[in-house]
Parts: sequence; C-alpha cells; structure tokens
Amino acid sequence: MVGTTKADAAKQQAAKDSTKQHRRSRTGCFTCRLRRKKCDEGKPTCRACKHLGLKCEYKRPMWWSNNEQRRNQKEIIKNIIKRTKLNEKSAQGVTLTTSNTPPSLCHSLPTSDTFSDGMGCTRAPSVDSQLSLDYNFNHVSNPDMYSTIAMPPPIFAPSFPHPAHFPPYDIDIKTETQMFVNDVAMRRDSTISTFSTYHTPPVVGHQFGAENWIQQDYFESRRESFAEEPLDFQVFDFPHGSFSPSHQTTIQVDECDQHLLNHFIDNVLRLIFPILDVNQHGSARSDVILPALESNKTYLHCCLSISALHLKATERLQGEQIDNDIMRHRYATISELCEALNRDEDHAQILEATLGMIFFQCSVGRPDDGLPDIPWHHHFQAATSLIQKLNLPQQLVAMNGLPNAQPPFNMTLAAWIDILGATMRGRAPQFSDTYREKLIGDSPSGLAELMGCDDRIMYLISEIACLEALKLDKTLDEVQLCAHIKLLGDQISITEPPPGTVANAYSATGAIRPKQLNRNMTAVFRLAARIYLCSLVPDFHRTQGSIANLVKAFSDAMDFIPAGPEGFDRSLVWPLLIAGSVSLPNSSFRTMFADRSARLGEASNFGSFGRIKELLKDVWSFNDAALANGDKQSVHWRDMMQQKGWDFLLI
Repeated sequence: MVGTTKADAAKQQAAKDSTKQHRRSRTGCFTCRLRRKKCDEGKPTCRACKHLGLKCEYKRPMWWSNNEQRRNQKEIIKNIIKRTKLNEKSAQGVTLTTSNTPPSLCHSLPTSDTFSDGMGCTRAPSVDSQLSLDYNFNHVSNPDMYSTIAMPPPIFAPSFPHPAHFPPYDIDIKTETQMFVNDVAMRRDSTISTFSTYHTPPVVGHQFGAENWIQQDYFESRRESFAEEPLDFQVFDFPHGSFSPSHQTTIQVDECDQHLLNHFIDNVLRLIFPILDVNQHGSARSDVILPALESNKTYLHCCLSISALHLKATERLQGEQIDNDIMRHRYATISELCEALNRDEDHAQILEATLGMIFFQCSVGRPDDGLPDIPWHHHFQAATSLIQKLNLPQQLVAMNGLPNAQPPFNMTLAAWIDILGATMRGRAPQFSDTYREKLIGDSPSGLAELMGCDDRIMYLISEIACLEALKLDKTLDEVQLCAHIKLLGDQISITEPPPGTVANAYSATGAIRPKQLNRNMTAVFRLAARIYLCSLVPDFHRTQGSIANLVKAFSDAMDFIPAGPEGFDRSLVWPLLIAGSVSLPNSSFRTMFADRSARLGEASNFGSFGRIKELLKDVWSFNDAALANGDKQSVHWRDMMQQKGWDFLLI
C-alpha cells in the first residue's frame, strides 16, 4: 500500500476544494446565458459583453423571471450586436479605402482575443423563436401547504442541438482506464460507448464553436420536432471533482481482491444509479463512484463486499471463500466507520460510505443470503447524525428560490432513502420537516434527476408517511385522519399533468428521452402514492372498486417504462410493492409483473426486485386464500416481512 503524508493530503484537499469552488461558480453572466454563449466570467464585465457593448449582469435581472420579457431582452441584445457589427464593418471599410488615413480611434478590428461572438460581419435577420423560452417563469407568491403548488421554473438553462447536424447522429466515446497496485500497472481497460443523440454529449476540456444566431433561432423553433430539451450536466454538488479525460484511476487493493474490484467496476457499477446515468451520461461513474473508490478506503471496502455479494448471487458461487470475502470486507467497512466516528472526523467520507452500505445492498444479493449484517436503519441512524453535523438539510433549504442551485449529492441520496425507508417501518422520515419546507417553497432537491420521480411527489410521500406514523401511534381520531387524507389527496391531484404527458420514452432513433422517462416514472410513483394514501383510510380493503381502478391505471402506466435487463423496473421497486400488495387475483398487475420479471431474466431474482418478487408471492398466497374464504381483510406487506424475519430496504 502507498501512504500519503499530511502535507500531501492537505494539498489534495485544497485541490478538491478549489475544483469544487470552481464548479460552483461556473454559471456565467445572465446576458451570456440568455444568448447561450460561453462566458469567461470576467468581473465586473465579461469579455463578450465588453466587446459587444452589452450590459453584463451577474445579479439575476428582473427580465429573467418572465418569458415575454426574456424574449424582448433577447431582441434588444440582438439589435445591439447588429449595430455593433455594422459599425465594425463600416470601420473596416474606412480602413481599407483610406490606407493613408490613421485608423479610427472609436472602433478596432476584432482579434482572436476580443472577437468571441463567432458571428460574421453581416448577418440576415433572425427568425424569432416561439419555443426557445417556452416555460412559465411566474411563481405563485406566498404558497401554502394546502394551496396550489405551482410547477417550479427550470433551474438550468436549456441547451440545443448543434446546427451543423440536422438528423440524429452517433458519437463514439472511447474511455481508457488503467489500474495500479502499489504503483505497478496491473490492468488497462479501453471501452467505447456509442450515443445516438440530437445534442452533443459534453466533452471535458473542449469548447464547441459558437453558432450563428439565425441558425440557433431556427433550431430553437424546430427543436420539438428533433428531440426534447436535454437535462443539464451540472445538477449536483458532487463530493468529488470530476475526472478529467486523461485521469488514470488509481485504486489500491490487495492482489487477492483485484477480481472483486474488477467485477464491481465491470458489472455492479452500472446497476447502482441508472437514472442518473440516463440524465447525465457517465456521471455515476466519473462523478460519484470512481472518485470515491480512489479516495475513500471505507467506501472501497463497502464496494468490495457488495461485489462479492453480487458474484455469489449471479454466478451461484458457494463455499467458504466467497462468504469470507463478503464478511471480511463488510467487517472492514464497519471497523473503519467506527474508528472514524470515534475520531469525529472525515464526516463527509463516513457519510458517503454509510449511504453506500445502505443503498448498494438494494442492487445485489438474494433474499436467502443468510449472512449476518447490520440492519439498514441502524446505519441510517449514523448517517442522520453525520448529515446534521454537515448541515446538509440547512443547505438544501437555503437553496429554495435560487436558480442554478446544486443540491449536495449525498443529501439527495439520503432523502430518497429517508422518505421511502420510512414507509418500510411505518415511521415519519428523519428529515420530514426539511421536505415540508421544500414542498412549501416549491423547490427541487435533485430527486428527479437522481432517481426518476418528481420531487413534489416524493415530498408528498413523506407527508403520507408522517400521517401513517400518526395513525399507527393512534394520535389522530378517524375524523382528523380522513381530513388529512383528503388534503393530501388534493395535493397529489394538483401535480397531475395534462392528458398525453405519459408517452413513449424512446426517440425515433431508439435513444432514451430522459425527461420523458422522468415523466413516466413520476406517473407510476404518483399512482403508488395514491394507493399508499388510500390504504390509510379506515376500513380500507383491496376489493374496493376505486383501488382496483388505481391498480389497473398503474399497470397501464408501466407500459411506458422500458423493460428487460436494460430497462428500469429495478428503479421502481417501491411503487411495484405498493401497487402489487393490493392487487387482486384477476388483476392485470399480476400479468404485467410476471411478464416484466420474465423479461428481466435472472436479474429479477436478486436485489430489491428479487426480494419484492418473493414478498408479493407470499402476500398474494395468504390474501388470495383469505379472499376465497370470504374474508376481505388482508395481511399488510410489512407484517409479512416481519413474519419472514426480513429487515430489507425495498427501494
């Protein structure tokens, strides 16, 4: 093993802090953002605005919040640029025709240093775009918990396809990684990923040339016929800086564990954050997992234990060796965590590893593993303490109303675990007050970009979990309970999109449309939230017509979720459990679930999907037998888990 001195560690941390600060500040002035041009962020005026004589604004201007005002401001900027270019052309003409006359002192010819706009001297009138700024930026003032929750404005400026590429095109991206053990090169991998897309994938360190505005306006007006607006590539404040293309991943492991590391990178990594990878190609690998493997020893041990567990589940490995690998690294992870907690330092790294121990288990393992482990909610107690020490909830709430806010990645991941994990135990989420403030403030937390469900639906699921906890504690009478159920039902109705919103998630070229996938997944979670809320009604039973209709609607919505090993069923474990647990023997849900399980193949037997597959089978067996005997009451899935001795996080 190669150690580092305290001086080296300090330098590395300083470099990380510098990188993170640079990433946070990389927004550009609002004038360049409106023009969708690269901004050098010069103060008090950036180079582009200075050269073109534009007002450079870093403080959010009034016109930014209104669609019509933004269009007007764009036209004003265009006219200023047009006059500037005409003046420059005139100055060039004077200089060329009067060679004996000193050059004008009012204008100078553009140079490579100053001429950054990328337009020629002459330019045809631009075509006004009707679709380039098609969001309603008006925000409801003084929102209330039980009043209309408006759709928040998009927090990232949209980008558009490069005008040089009219039809869809394929891009091959070659990624090379080299692995070292004790500074000795042990493995070199080269992979090529092909993207079929209308917009250019981001290339670190490369700047694409600016387009002519007439071309850009034309493509803005036609962009819906080409592809939907892509998601932004800087959604989160990641705990590590992104890898550069030339970065060589140096992950130090013992020789006996090299196969576990290789298996994790080659086979497990792609299972962990599939929605994040759809929204931001390669981000889970380059921004989250590889940097943590390289710099966080506790996290590395966690991933090696997960890799061994996946090997055992998928390749049916038996014997002491694989079990020893699982337990050896599981024990090493716990030991490292305990030591760091006792030292009360490296809180961010401990949180990162703790969340990994909780969440990664959802992608691997079989229900009958039988190896001793610490329950996920005990780990989350430690994570809760670390989150509070790092002030992450306060940071999340402080972002309410701020455009371009980047939520802390680990807080977003913790929120997903917290909200859905609370439903596993019939308790209120640990940070329910934070989610309530986010709901009232109509402010996202990155949940849609990370996991696929709209943030507001997740906040409402948190509210339902709080209500269920009150019901189980018998602190509400039936009248109060039903009043709260109605209010929350109305809140869910407010989030209903227009008809036709749920649609095919694939483009004409067969590529996934990230935003459409999020809409479809949100529809599935919304229906599951309704079923979850209805289950709190006194005298609820699954034979009610309204419940059967909700389950059927759920099954129909699943038709718009890509299935199979490359699909997203494993990201919908919680809603599948909620809807499936109340489905009747003749329900279309069961046919749908059996079909999708078959399409998943062997992958349907491990991870959280494999666990709910077994759980639903037992719930159906018990409840169907009771229903056949005329008993409408049914066993709750949570009670069945307790009977089985399960303490899994099923998300």
